[in-house]
Parts: sequence; structure tokens; C-alpha cells
Amino acid sequence: MRISPDEVIIWHGGFASINMTLVMTWILMIAMAAAARIITRGVSSGVHVSRWQSGLEIIVTALKDIISGVGLNRAHTYMGFIGTLFLFIAVSNLATVFPFYEPPTGSYSTTVALALSVFFAVPFYGIRELGFFGYLKTFVQPTFLMLPFHVISQITRTLALATRLFGNIMSASMVLALLISIAPLIFPVAVIALGLLTGIVQAYIFTILATVFIAAATHEE
Repeated sequence: MRISPDEVIIWHGGFASINMTLVMTWILMIAMAAAARIITRGVSSGVHVSRWQSGLEIIVTALKDIISGVGLNRAHTYMGFIGTLFLFIAVSNLATVFPFYEPPTGSYSTTVALALSVFFAVPFYGIRELGFFGYLKTFVQPTFLMLPFHVISQITRTLALATRLFGNIMSASMVLALLISIAPLIFPVAVIALGLLTGIVQAYIFTILATVFIAAATHEE
């Protein structure tokens, strides 16, 4: 039983190799980019809109509520980054209904990359809102003695983000494979439905935590 799609090597040559995670990630990105192009092509500001546009508006509104709910007043400023994180993780997890598909989020390399994007986004938005020295000042509040703890927290929470997402997706895939091998006609439907729900929940948790980290960095108080 495979723990991660990284173990499936599609091509190897010298020091470079292409594994299942990389292939699935690119397929997912191309499919999402094409879908976005098709859906947004017919966007209308009128009364009558397509079902695709209605669904898109629901997602955008929900993300704006999440961003505003944690204290970020200009939600549109963070929508591109936060929305991309949510959609990539959610679609990656939901696409498990397709045969032969393995979610990139089941690879630790992917979840680390996602967590690192949050790690670098936090100081980016913090410096943009508070200025360079204003952002650095947050590391010594309420006292200079807190500096090492703030630095350590930046590292540990990044590892926690990556490990939490990887652990949940990987364990769900292993449980599904185990139950299918035991009783292929009884468990799959229920477990797949539970896996889809878990995938959405994990996308939401990752997104809300990333938003909270950014909000904490952009508020001096």
C-alpha cells in the first residue's frame, strides 16, 4: 500500500524525475485554468445568470465572508491568494471520485509547498500593511523577550499546516483502500462520501488558518 503518490515514478533520468504527484498537480492546474476560462467567459451582470456563475458567486461570497470574519477589512485584497488556496485544495480532494486519480494533497511535498506559500505570504502582507519596521515590531510585542517565541511559532505553525493536511488526506486514502480490499461492494460509497466531506473540511481549515495568520500579521495591535 502506497503512502504517497510520490512513490510512483513516471519518468526518471539522471538527477531529475517526474512522479505521480507532479503529473496530477499539472493536470489539476490545467483543468482548473480551463474551467475558470470557460465559466468566466459568459459572466453577466444582469438578472439572468448561468448556474455556473451562480455557483461561482456563492464560492466568492463565502470566501469574502471568511476573510472579513477574521478581521481583514479589504477582502478583495486577499481574495486572489486565499481563494486560490481553497479552490486548489478543495478540487484536489474532491477529484478523488475519478478513477486512477491520486490527490496531490496526499503528498507531503505538495502540502509543504502550500504551507510555505502561506509562510511567505504572511510577511508579504504584513510589510505591505504595516511597513517593514512596523511588521518587525510585531515580533517584540508585548515585550522583547517574546522575539524567539514569535520566530519559533512561524516555523512550527508552517510545519503544522503541512502535516495536518497531508496526514488527513493520506489517512483517508489508506482507509478507503483498506475497506475496499475487505468488502468492495459494501464500504466504498459511504467511505467515498465521507472522504469528500473530509476533503472540503480540510480545505476550509487550511484556508481559515492561513487567513488568521495573515490577519495577525497585518494588525499591529
